[in-house]
Amino acid sequence: MFLPTLPVYIQTVGASKQEIGIVMGGFAIGLLLFRPILGRLADEYGRKLLLLIGTTVGVLAPFGYLAFTSIPMLMLVRVFHGISLAAFTTGYIALVADLAPVAIRGEIIGYMSLTTPIGLAIGPVLGGYLAATTGYPTLFLLSAGLAFIGVVCAAQVINPPTQTRVQTVGNDRKFWQILISPRVRVPALVLLMVGISVGAVHVFVSLFIQSTQVNFNAGLFFTIAAMASFIFRLFAGRASDRFGRGLFITFGIAAYTLASFFLWQANSTYVFILAALAEGCGGGTVMSMITTMMADRSLPHERGRIFAICIAGFDLGIAIAPPVLGFVAETVGYNQMFAYTAILTFIGLLIFLTFSSKNLSTSLRFAVGRAEDAYSVNNIN
Repeated sequence: MFLPTLPVYIQTVGASKQEIGIVMGGFAIGLLLFRPILGRLADEYGRKLLLLIGTTVGVLAPFGYLAFTSIPMLMLVRVFHGISLAAFTTGYIALVADLAPVAIRGEIIGYMSLTTPIGLAIGPVLGGYLAATTGYPTLFLLSAGLAFIGVVCAAQVINPPTQTRVQTVGNDRKFWQILISPRVRVPALVLLMVGISVGAVHVFVSLFIQSTQVNFNAGLFFTIAAMASFIFRLFAGRASDRFGRGLFITFGIAAYTLASFFLWQANSTYVFILAALAEGCGGGTVMSMITTMMADRSLPHERGRIFAICIAGFDLGIAIAPPVLGFVAETVGYNQMFAYTAILTFIGLLIFLTFSSKNLSTSLRFAVGRAEDAYSVNNIN
């Protein structure tokens, strides 16, 4: 609900484009700062704890938007709000990966991830409608109410039994040791590039559409993207169990690149729809497939930390995008800003094609679905 509405709300309290970016970027700062800590909590105390933390913060944060209108305080509220997504997604992904049989892991995680586009299909339209008809207080209160339902549901979860931790020297590796390991660093770097692009879309596309004076509802952009994402998630996870994760990650990064290209050229409703469709194709494959790939590359006792550290690349991209690209938008305009994000995602595509496995040849073959993942725990003897 906040994607098309919160940037406009911040603008109404007197913020500049760059200040809007700084406040919106606070969400990703919360993600970035707390996700590694939360990943360790998930491994040590179970997944349910993180579900409860995430939904509880989701209840409290909207009241902060109601209570404060100064830019510094709004940024602090946004940082706090970021904990909700950091906790919930880390716990949720790890929980489903624990429960999914290896042979159909991609299918199960793909179905699990369908909740995201459903929310993104309903939320922006509902948020835009509420902001236009009843005002922002109603929007914030409804958001808190929905999160409270999440708390009630999360309280019903039972932690599954997890594999006993193997106590060996060096088993309890630190943040940087995990990050620089070959199985994690390339996916994290790719997610950094993708995160910058996604951050640009989430924060600035509503303002961009408004500035072009094209007769196109910004909420509809996110709804179209969510519908495309939903369709691809229906079959991508299952297909990845057969053809490998690499092929679908490659497709998703290319789709994000195409989305930024269309936004660079956007001057009509038709082009915005094409951009939304491409954005949805990327959203329907990259995150769910990289998540599945990291589940393949991790054992249950370390899965929370592996997910948290890898996805921190995406969080960093989301955090960088608003303030940096807000400055770019102020300087050269929104169109040129999206040209830069197209270049960044294309670089991410090249990185994945050439460094996703142990050497160039196997990386290319894995990235196009012609080889197995060399870093999967099932392929390591």
